Amino acid sequence: MLEYKKLLDSGMSKAVFCSGLKTLSELLEKHYGTKVVLLIDEYDVPLAKAFENGYYNQMIFLIRSLLEQALKTNNSLKFAVMTGCMRISKESIFTGLNNLKVLSITDERYDEYFGFTDTEVREMLKYYEIEDHYEEVKNWYDGYQFGSVELYCPWDVLNYCDKLKDHGDSFPENYWINTSSNGAVRKFIQMSGNLKTRREIETLLAGEEIIKEIHQELVYPEMYQSLENVWSLLFMTGYLTQRGRVDAKRYKLAIPNLEIRDIFETQIMEYFKESVAKDGDTLSRFCDALKNGEETKVGEIFESYLKKTISIRDTFVRKASKENFYHGILLGILGVKEEWYVSSNQESGEGYSDIMVETENSETVILIEVKYANDGNLDRTCERALQQIEEKKYDEELRENGVDKILKYGIACYRKHCKVKQAEE
Repeated sequence: MLEYKKLLDSGMSKAVFCSGLKTLSELLEKHYGTKVVLLIDEYDVPLAKAFENGYYNQMIFLIRSLLEQALKTNNSLKFAVMTGCMRISKESIFTGLNNLKVLSITDERYDEYFGFTDTEVREMLKYYEIEDHYEEVKNWYDGYQFGSVELYCPWDVLNYCDKLKDHGDSFPENYWINTSSNGAVRKFIQMSGNLKTRREIETLLAGEEIIKEIHQELVYPEMYQSLENVWSLLFMTGYLTQRGRVDAKRYKLAIPNLEIRDIFETQIMEYFKESVAKDGDTLSRFCDALKNGEETKVGEIFESYLKKTISIRDTFVRKASKENFYHGILLGILGVKEEWYVSSNQESGEGYSDIMVETENSETVILIEVKYANDGNLDRTCERALQQIEEKKYDEELRENGVDKILKYGIACYRKHCKVKQAEE
């Protein structure tokens, strides 16, 4: 971003800069006697950075001048290929160019060249002798549909294969999250205040599809003007993919794989933590009830939080992932209590307690075991959670260290409902 800004603020003539590619093309043709092929990758990134940092109109002028000089009046040009996430046609950055061929992620021409096919991934895994990781690779990095072909993300597959070569027991990782700010997902979550949108996100997180009208010719100032535009942005930037077309403009959209779903879950949790931090009164009542052993009040307040946030529904998601979600919600609530020390999966006794809380001056320690009730029986699941605390002796080391008051809670969750039980001393 700074390099773009320096260029715009410098005394260098924009005309001189923008004619540079044209002049270079002419020199190459003169020297080598052949026409030039010009490749421009991510041409829309300067526009995105300029929009974020307040010099958008200047960048529009610069990019327009650059493309006109390099592509319209360049007799040394054989052909050019430009790639980018956004299909910027209404920006007039292509003024005067009347011979463009635009291919989007919905077109079938060249669709198989934008990623790895399933056959190519199988051959790659076989070459590296890691075929037994095929299902992991497919679940995490497959699912992007270009035209009529389903493809894997090459960056992710190569990174995971490289790691598996050194450590055969490596788990799949989110490599996408390190190459993008994920601002589109974060902004979308922040805009999802109405119940309809929250339900649609929950549907996507459950591995299902929703139908939306897609506008592929958005300009940057329009992206966040409405939720409808954000749906289109998420589709064009790869956070959602298509699973079929309903008509000329409407598509069946889905989250492509576990990696992208992880990004959604991370942003949902971050937004939840921000919201909880602003709700000081409810937070204080929850923590006081937890410390005072008021299990009914703890359950009521926790359930009220569940009903306000985006949750993970039953279908497609494994039990462990569901428990992790509710675990994360609890940590998000307790994490803003600065006077308390909150640890997750703290080693104690013969196993690990889900959450351990030390209150002010360590006068009270709270042990919490969270479980998901697959059958919907919250009471029985609570008893199982408390039984695990006892069987694993999570409190044993604490008592040896002189902690007298230990509160043990079993918390059972099912969709947006929960039950809280405290063990009797």
